[in-house]
Amino acid sequence: MRLACACLFFSFQLSFFNSAQAQTQWHTLDEAANAKIGSKFYFVDFYTDWCGYCKKMDRDTFSDPTVAKILNKYFYPVKFNAESTKKIVWFGQTYKGAGGRGRAHEFARGIQGYPTAALYRADGTPFQSIPGYIPAKEFIVILWYFASGDYERYPYDRYAKIFDKEIRPVMEKELKTK
Repeated sequence: MRLACACLFFSFQLSFFNSAQAQTQWHTLDEAANAKIGSKFYFVDFYTDWCGYCKKMDRDTFSDPTVAKILNKYFYPVKFNAESTKKIVWFGQTYKGAGGRGRAHEFARGIQGYPTAALYRADGTPFQSIPGYIPAKEFIVILWYFASGDYERYPYDRYAKIFDKEIRPVMEKELKTK
């Protein structure tokens, strides 16, 4: 009986540990503005409370263990409600909050729809926007394209075509060793 309880407890602990590892460690914009991230990109997920595809992205894409591992290791992941009423300061620039549903926060101006992920350089300047819902399998390709620096070597269309055969094995090895 004790052995069965111990095994059950250990199994629960292991599954809890694995699920905790697989979660994206989201930060706020306030935390991000004060973070020292080196050569990483800020990854900002612009979402709204009413957006069904934003919730689907959270549930199906950002919860994927590989997506979470890439975001946590190679980016500084930030969640930002694009209709927030809170004033924020991003690299010395102050942005006013929105008036609620249907009104975009000043920081989200230029975002055409939700969800949208945006990459910012370490100095806070915008780099790349990634609009719409994207399933985990496709999102992994996009994330690794930027995380690995391959965006400097390949056009994206070619990269996506060679990813599974040539790049995924390198990525998987890299993710296991770090």
